[in-house]
Amino acid sequence: MSQHFPSSVLFCCDHNSVRSPIAEGLMKKLYGQRAYVQSAGVRNDREVDGFSVAVSAEEGVELERHRSRSFEEMIEWGDDLGGFDLIIALSPASQRQALELTRFASIDVEYWPIMDPSGLGETREAKLAAYRQTRDQIKGHLLTRFGPPTER
Repeated sequence: MSQHFPSSVLFCCDHNSVRSPIAEGLMKKLYGQRAYVQSAGVRNDREVDGFSVAVSAEEGVELERHRSRSFEEMIEWGDDLGGFDLIIALSPASQRQALELTRFASIDVEYWPIMDPSGLGETREAKLAAYRQTRDQIKGHLLTRFGPPTER
């Protein structure tokens, strides 16, 4: 853990239905209220993915009530991206969008290359395995970047 712990983090990916909701949920689970955490997508044209819900539940993270939202919706609803200390992009498209939207702000944008499990696997078990791999990649990045979980 080489960087400071931010007070607010925004995770983003393409649709805010798989990677960024998992990251938001895991960060809240691991670090509690040490940071304000949200997630968004370049688009919000999908509901949270059922496999994301399932593999998150295995870690004690509830995603069933997560509502997908886009950067555009965040801005429309009055969420100022400038209020975040750190934006973590989990896909190349979301990294480009985050950098574009924050080009005049002093916000750190990090890119974590996280696999998109959508469309992988032929059977339910194979799909779950792909989603678990994505979840575990995110968890590994969280622990590396932010350190051990907060004691409760």
